[in-house]
Amino acid sequence: MAISVRRAFSYRSILLLHCRHLSHIIHSPSLTGSPSLNPSASSALDFLRESRRGFAKGRKSKDSDAGNTVEVVPDIGPAVKENAMSQMDAAVVALSRELSKLRTGRASSGMLDHIIVETGGVKMPLSRLAVVSVLDPKTLSVTPYDPDALKQLENAIVSSPLGLNPKADGERLIAVIPPLTKEHIQAMCKVVAKSCEDVKQSIRRARQKALDTIKKAGSSLPKDVAKRLEKEVDELTKKFVKSAEDMCKAKEKEIAEG
Repeated sequence: MAISVRRAFSYRSILLLHCRHLSHIIHSPSLTGSPSLNPSASSALDFLRESRRGFAKGRKSKDSDAGNTVEVVPDIGPAVKENAMSQMDAAVVALSRELSKLRTGRASSGMLDHIIVETGGVKMPLSRLAVVSVLDPKTLSVTPYDPDALKQLENAIVSSPLGLNPKADGERLIAVIPPLTKEHIQAMCKVVAKSCEDVKQSIRRARQKALDTIKKAGSSLPKDVAKRLEKEVDELTKKFVKSAEDMCKAKEKEIAEG
């Protein structure tokens, strides 16, 4: 840009010098004897005038183009949707983790994960101290990494609210899953319903955060783009809410069937 401007001004200066020189020659009495113009000089002046007009038009055109520069607004859509999806997915994952802790009439390797075991003065999740496997739909096997921790594992399982009474079998524990009582089934179903409502609230909060971000963008975001983005966030919300509801219904069915 700077080079082009310098060239333009240099060209203009040369034209002005030639114009003054020709004007001096043309009007010199020694050449014509009178102040009248000769034909060749008149043509040269016409050429110079046209050149100067062309330069002025070119400069004006460039100035006009500079005024018409359009500022490019960054697209916030992908970031808004990605953040909302991440928060909603985290809520559903947390729900899945909570539901796995609930005891049903069937054995599940994840039903002991939330139990905390104290060994050597340190408290750790049971899943970090032993391998839990399903022997059959009604029986669990708990094999500690350190056989010396077998007693601590047994005490922690008995103290949990699961109602299990494991027995030592060599270097492992065997826990039989007792059938659920009617009261237990009703209590568990209430817990599932509350967990489902909690996660739906988390999903809706993620939706509101996304809509607030779109609103804060203000006039920098075209109205049609904002509307489309809001619709996509609403579709994400419905998708994750349905996923949570389906997960909870499946858990309630599992509890009811014992």
